[in-house]
Amino acid sequence: MLSTHLLTTVINQLQKLLFTLTNQQYQELIPVLSNASFGQHTRHIIEFFIELNRGYETGRVNYDARKRDPEIETNVGCAIRKLQIIKEGLDKKNKALLLDCDFGWGDVSLHTIPTSFERELVYNLEHTIHHMAIIRIGVSAISAIPLPENFGVATATLKFRKASSFHPAKAQA
Repeated sequence: MLSTHLLTTVINQLQKLLFTLTNQQYQELIPVLSNASFGQHTRHIIEFFIELNRGYETGRVNYDARKRDPEIETNVGCAIRKLQIIKEGLDKKNKALLLDCDFGWGDVSLHTIPTSFERELVYNLEHTIHHMAIIRIGVSAISAIPLPENFGVATATLKFRKASSFHPAKAQA
């Protein structure tokens, strides 16, 4: 069974940031993020997990079928609660799933590929870290909120930095 410790740690980091934000800050459109908000990125992360959990029950995952719930996007307390629910539902037995995806423009070109719950958890971990990296850019642009050094940084990058003694602050000096 896949350890969900890292995924829980990453979600905890995001929750900790969200606890520091007001709804106004959470909803603010940030120019450096192409006028997206922390709420939009957080909703996007959450809804991928919601779709994975729905797919676990039905046997088919379709991230394109997200609800795009405005409540998650505009209410920071709602997002924090959803992230807690996600953390509580991570430890499920692995099983085979089908992933439905549409890569076409215009006409529907739905593709179905085999996957598994654990594979999709790994995808969601990487997807979450990616969006947290974007959120980090927004935080730096509009506030002085301190973030952990590894907030929004991929595990492989952290391992590279450790092995090579590379540190981004030193590289910028």
